[in-house]
Amino acid sequence: MLAIENYLILSAILFAIGTIGVLTRRNAIVIFMCIELMLNAVNLTFIAFSRHLGNIDGQVFVFFVMTVAAAEAAVGLALMIAFFKNRESIDVEDVNLMKL
Repeated sequence: MLAIENYLILSAILFAIGTIGVLTRRNAIVIFMCIELMLNAVNLTFIAFSRHLGNIDGQVFVFFVMTVAAAEAAVGLALMIAFFKNRESIDVEDVNLMKL
């Protein structure tokens, strides 16, 4: 069985990759996937602490986070489709043009 430190290190690496992706990418879909990666890193931390402490509360909280993430994905993808139909691009720098 792996120690909790291994799970936390993996979670920190995944969160860092997601953060770098959000800060450096311009494609909305890639940014969206990086945000989901960050959410999954946090979920991994909740599961690791829940297992380490022998408490099921963290696992229950992960189910709620996954439900909210699924709703966020549906709304986010719908917004991206609407934006693509309007501008023929999903570059985040083009979002400012929606004000016109």
